[in-house]
Amino acid sequence: MKRTTIQEVLDRNGIMVIDGSMSTALEALGANTKSSLWTAAALAEQPDLVKQVHLDYFRAGADCGITCSYQATIPGLTAHGYTTEQAEEIIADSVRIFLEARDEWWEAEGREAGRAYPVCLAGIGPYGAYLADGSEYRGNYGVSDQTLYDFHRRRMEILMEEGADVLLIETQPSLNEVLIEAEIAEDLGADYWISFSCRDGMRINEGDMIRDCAAELSMGHPGLRMIGVNCSKPDYIVSLIHELRNATDLPVGVYPNSGLVYDPAIKTWTVPEGQLDFSTYALSYMKAGAVAVGGCCTTNAEHIRQVTEVRDRYVAAAGKPVSYKGYK
Repeated sequence: MKRTTIQEVLDRNGIMVIDGSMSTALEALGANTKSSLWTAAALAEQPDLVKQVHLDYFRAGADCGITCSYQATIPGLTAHGYTTEQAEEIIADSVRIFLEARDEWWEAEGREAGRAYPVCLAGIGPYGAYLADGSEYRGNYGVSDQTLYDFHRRRMEILMEEGADVLLIETQPSLNEVLIEAEIAEDLGADYWISFSCRDGMRINEGDMIRDCAAELSMGHPGLRMIGVNCSKPDYIVSLIHELRNATDLPVGVYPNSGLVYDPAIKTWTVPEGQLDFSTYALSYMKAGAVAVGGCCTTNAEHIRQVTEVRDRYVAAAGKPVSYKGYK
């Protein structure tokens, strides 16, 4: 199966624009994300809304997109009454919907506009996301390595079998869990990308220094194509980029939250004082050396449009004009 690669997009555009939040966009379209299934509820019950989110991000300029599979897990879905077979089909649908949206957009406008053919990133959340209690921001779940392996293996298999280009192992608070997921990805022969959630400008949420994580992952992981940070405060990102770049030669990709502060206990967001415009953050990440930039929680198509505009100006100023005519 021919898969689109991260490197193809980077060679074409210099910097890759990642899409934005699935949950924020779904909520704006009227989806209910309040259960522990979160975005997986819309994947199962309102797949047309998931497809619309992907289309909106392509139109905003995204060169890659993340499938609606972050919260779609077999134990999570079966706990809500789906059979194992139904749960596996729902997970597979996350890739099918993305590929359908990608081809529809490409034929309607992407090809003619000279855009890069978007990379399908299969979103793989940590075990803590399944717990739906904010554990993806803490780690230290107190479960065995075998439990983590069994939790991740089948979902990762399904996502690859359905045609995802890259396994995006994202919002990861724990190096130990990441090493288990990387082992699975290597066994599957997959291209994959690891993205940590971080507590500050130097450490992932479980406490390890991100530079140590990057150094360890740089050895013995030939399928690892990119490393980075997501679902973290935008003010931390420049420091984290520097930490990563000092520890590894792997490309660095970042997609932080918009800057709003999340309270997992009441599942709401508040605006902090002194928040910068998202385009200002995006430019600082590119200057720090990130080659892929987008948004996570509470970002939407407008944020990604800002990132695209900043990327175009930044790459053009560097003497590498973008190879497409623009976006709609």
